[in-house]
Amino acid sequence: MTRKKSTNPNLRSSAGAVFGAVLRRLREAKGVSQGELAALVPCSRPHVSRIEAGTRTPPEDFVITADELLETGGQLMALWKEIDWYARVEHPDWFRRYAGFEEKASTICEFQIARISGLLQTEAYARALFESGSAAGNPELIEERVTSRLARQHRLTSPDDGPLFMVVHSEAAIRSLVGGPEVMYEQLGHLLRMGELPDIVHQIAPFTLGARAPFGTPMSLITSPDGKTRIYSESLDYGHFIEDPREVQRTQRTYDLLQANALSPRESAALIRSVREGLLNMAPIKANASKAPWRKSSYSDNNGGLCVEVADGHPGQLVRDSKDPEGPVLTFSPNSWQSFVDAIRANEFPTPNC
Repeated sequence: MTRKKSTNPNLRSSAGAVFGAVLRRLREAKGVSQGELAALVPCSRPHVSRIEAGTRTPPEDFVITADELLETGGQLMALWKEIDWYARVEHPDWFRRYAGFEEKASTICEFQIARISGLLQTEAYARALFESGSAAGNPELIEERVTSRLARQHRLTSPDDGPLFMVVHSEAAIRSLVGGPEVMYEQLGHLLRMGELPDIVHQIAPFTLGARAPFGTPMSLITSPDGKTRIYSESLDYGHFIEDPREVQRTQRTYDLLQANALSPRESAALIRSVREGLLNMAPIKANASKAPWRKSSYSDNNGGLCVEVADGHPGQLVRDSKDPEGPVLTFSPNSWQSFVDAIRANEFPTPNC
């Protein structure tokens, strides 16, 4: 659905507050607390609180999940599509020219070294960056910059005029722990989903490339509808363009070689999934263990034997001692748990002599 952009940020804030109020009423009608909804989505309780207060833009996947959990019949998604979440925000002078070209680009090629591309950042990831950057300590400026960054992303999913977006991230970008394990887990999941879109090609330049990773700074090649390509690169406090055709041709050739040497999109997705699963051991359990559908082995009896219980949780498999249901809960990635179960079925573990 194409949305008309608003130039009034107060209108966006008011609409966000309406969405939050509707979410709160639907949640309360089902008798679900903010914490319980957060555990089931999953996300943090403060995230739900900010969405209901109208100060946080709800991601699309949050809205879809909340609709399902609260059994709204799609009310939240219908409202979400009507709201203009992309209010225009003034960019810094040095960035304004780039934003203008990006808005109309037919093709964008990017290389990012230590951070996820701004066009693929989640709200939480972008906020974590701004909170530790030059806007630190200035909540209004942080919110303005987060809104600006999210507003740039809408064309990627536009069915009408979205650009072809090709991006190569250094492996460092997906391994740098921005905002903590929960934020990175969400961010990497977003990368995987965006990489499945037909007009987005996402690759990882692994550490093993070494000197074959040719660019020392983040850079973009932006092609306008008239066929003209410009190079854009950015330092700490300013950005600049290069339009010399010879330099553009040389950089495009270098970028093509980088794509050839990087992991394929399929291999890149596999690496991202691997890094993402590793974050499960660092993040707290998201599921509400008391309400999880716990089950024991069919071989178990009711005599209080040595048993464990398992449950399908978010984002992994939950395991606890059946004799101590209020005790510690372990979480395992889905792949790790399935490998364990397969090994047991194949009798690959040694058994004590009886």
